[in-house]
Amino acid sequence: MKERLEALKQEAIAGLEAVADANILNDLRVKYLGKKGALTEILRGMGGLTAEERPIIGQVANEVRSAIEGLIEAKNNHFQQQETLARLANEKIDVTLPGRQPRQGGIHPLNQVIQDIEDIFIGMGYRIAEGPEVETDYYNFEALNLPKNHPARDMQDSFYLTEDLLMRTQTSPVQVRTMEAMKGEVPVKVICPGRVYRRDDDDATHSFQFHQIEGIVIGPRIRMSDLKGTLLEFTRKMFGEDTQIRLRPSFFPFTEPSVEVDVTCMKCHGDGCRVCKQTGWLEILGSGMIHPRVLEMSGYDPEKVSGFAFGMGVERIAMLKYGIDDIRYFYNNDLRFLGQFKSL
Repeated sequence: MKERLEALKQEAIAGLEAVADANILNDLRVKYLGKKGALTEILRGMGGLTAEERPIIGQVANEVRSAIEGLIEAKNNHFQQQETLARLANEKIDVTLPGRQPRQGGIHPLNQVIQDIEDIFIGMGYRIAEGPEVETDYYNFEALNLPKNHPARDMQDSFYLTEDLLMRTQTSPVQVRTMEAMKGEVPVKVICPGRVYRRDDDDATHSFQFHQIEGIVIGPRIRMSDLKGTLLEFTRKMFGEDTQIRLRPSFFPFTEPSVEVDVTCMKCHGDGCRVCKQTGWLEILGSGMIHPRVLEMSGYDPEKVSGFAFGMGVERIAMLKYGIDDIRYFYNNDLRFLGQFKSL
């Protein structure tokens, strides 16, 4: 049995030294040391040995097992090192290549337009006022000369939460709250940016939620010419110094007289094109002189002071400024669309 163990040892060493593959190495381990391996097969014959022979054969068997296991371990370490070196060679980083810059976000085009509008009016001496988006019927309608059952309320199909509370349909309630807080003091020059809500999403130019910026000026001897000059300055800062405006008579319950404001088409510069429907003009906002009743309800004497008000949709301004034909692009979170505005 001792001779068989020695022969097995020499055979195993020769086979293990020649192996060049980790899978074959595992097969040889099973062949020599497995439960049904060659060494186990030899040791099953120890039952026929004498008591004096068993310790000697057992020692030889342990030496054979240790020699085979040691060689297997050495070979396995060698294969692992080769694999590591191969992975390092394949996955090495060329430090001379230019680095990959992380993707950076940008300001949303609507936020950018809001900031631009705010900067223009702050430069003209206005301050910013804000108010609640959930508003009472009084501030949203009645204080703006729109009593209950007034037909003009149909122009603003509303989201009511209770009989008296609704999602504001305009930022004009902030103007009323500002006038009340001023307690008749003048001058008043504020703009009111914010989200508003209307059941109006029938086409690509309307949404049930959108942004407005409204403004008011109150003081002695405020005239329509002051309104026109203010809006002309705003449009030239927003759309270019060659921009012209025109005022068209209109109707708003909270202003009298009321006007719609158009600007020369940015595409054709007033010559007429498909964008402006060959008119040369594009509508951008509504405005007018504050109705005397609105002034009176907010604590001002219309015999002593006057004022003008204007209101614009931010999405409308952004669509005209950037040539966008679908309001839904602003809310789809399409990075291909938003990425165009990073450098603006």
